[in-house]
Amino acid sequence: MVQKIAANQLSIPEEETFSLWGDAWYRLKGNKLAFAGMIFFVGIAVVCFLSPLISLLTGLRFEEQNLELGATAPTFSHWLGTDDLGRDLLIRCLYGGMVSIGVGFAATCVSIFIGVAYGSVAGYFGKKVDAFMMRIVDILYSLPFIIFVVLLTVYFGRNIVLLFVAIGCVEWLTLSRIVRGQVMHLKVQQFVEVALTLGSSKKNIIIKHLLPNVLGPVIIYSTLTVPGVMLLESALSFLGLGVQAPMSSWGSLIKEGAEKMEVYPWLLIFPAALFSMTLFSLNFLGDGLRDALDPKDSRR
Repeated sequence: MVQKIAANQLSIPEEETFSLWGDAWYRLKGNKLAFAGMIFFVGIAVVCFLSPLISLLTGLRFEEQNLELGATAPTFSHWLGTDDLGRDLLIRCLYGGMVSIGVGFAATCVSIFIGVAYGSVAGYFGKKVDAFMMRIVDILYSLPFIIFVVLLTVYFGRNIVLLFVAIGCVEWLTLSRIVRGQVMHLKVQQFVEVALTLGSSKKNIIIKHLLPNVLGPVIIYSTLTVPGVMLLESALSFLGLGVQAPMSSWGSLIKEGAEKMEVYPWLLIFPAALFSMTLFSLNFLGDGLRDALDPKDSRR
């Protein structure tokens, strides 16, 4: 009898099953604009982070000056031209992209660490703890972000490492509220009550049960935070508070190009185009991830 039941079960075709992340990947691939944005961003990031190798192979250095050459329009020798000090603009754009993307990711990681930890504690413990922690967030929200970052940058110095730490320290506020709301919704669910009944500590419940369930919104917010951080870094560099010479970022290159755009327009066009396309690709990717990870949308 058991063998017959087993045989009948084996004869029934099983429906294809999808995990949460497999289903999200399936939806993301179906969104052509988001998928193209992901491909472009990964490509430009890889090329930028390989800029030291490209510099070594081509013999062009981002800080090497050729005053006799001066500013020249794009040629076969210098595909994006040179600046007024004779430095190759392509290499400087690649190094600038490495700095801008690196600052964007590093500052986003800092903001995720602070925001997730802060929001999960406030949301889980609630009541007075939540009220006190959220009032601190409200106070920090009332401060202009750019002024706060400028103060941190001036106080700690113009170090590239401290730059993304300073930016990350002001970008966690919105994420903390998102995580707090998700945790407050999840902590009353049955699986949390079961974990409490089985004797799990509050720390284990937050880390092992609650945080994995807020990973989707965190990923979506992160893809939208990276371009915001890159814009903030560019604004600081434009004001002269960001990356210092001879190192460059897209923001500092745009600043230099804006000062000479009437005479040497390519100094502004190329870094601004790379910066804009990267921001567009990240925004398209963020929108696509939001749709792909939306649990309310069951359509494939």
